[in-house]
Amino acid sequence: MNLSVVVITKNEEASIRRCLESVKWADEVIVLDSGSTDRTVEISRELGARVSVTADWPGFGPQKNRALEQATGDWVLSLDADEWVTPELRDEILNVISRPDGAMAFRVPRLSSFCGRFMRHSGWWPDYVTRLFRRGAASFSDDVVHERVIAEGKTGMLRERIMHETFVDLDELLQKMNNYSSLAAKEMRHGGKRAGLAGAVLRGLWAFIRTYFLRCGFLDGREGFMLAVATAEGTYYRYAKLMLLDKK
Repeated sequence: MNLSVVVITKNEEASIRRCLESVKWADEVIVLDSGSTDRTVEISRELGARVSVTADWPGFGPQKNRALEQATGDWVLSLDADEWVTPELRDEILNVISRPDGAMAFRVPRLSSFCGRFMRHSGWWPDYVTRLFRRGAASFSDDVVHERVIAEGKTGMLRERIMHETFVDLDELLQKMNNYSSLAAKEMRHGGKRAGLAGAVLRGLWAFIRTYFLRCGFLDGREGFMLAVATAEGTYYRYAKLMLLDKK
């Protein structure tokens, strides 16, 4: 069984080398870039990936489907540029695709870091994501942000984990929060949702309570508190921006 790895990128020179080096054992690695101005494309080609560049940005889901269309392997592993595969996960993937036992896709636990700390609580672990699937049996949703894999047939579970570096520092967090909240607000409005100021405040407050208390974020130390605050802010801005879109 052949395995294709697909990765979408834009200005990922800080993390793409680690990602691609972790999957150099795959039969092919496809990188679909959306106009990087740093060394992302150069590094990807240097590491043997098949790189192509798009002139537009249709959103995360559609862009990942474009990358998927270029895959030729029997199985596909989808990774984000800030993720990487451990040797233990590599061995498990090679084992399951050689005898999948009827499964057409597999969910993988993901361990994510926040400002340098791997989060074991706060609702971040285990964060199961469907990333390994038989080509032709799955595709990505058309969501502009927070896309997901839609798979046909049986979905199995893997034990070993994908590693994920979400935010290196608060500067990166604030930039992504602003971008993602804008995209999410537009997507919610397109789906017919509405919001008011009171609802935005209450949703943000609930996001903090759920993350820090109900999901035991306090056990993740100061980073757990910072994450809970960031989650509350992101939720508030998402609905506040939706409110302003309604006003326009």
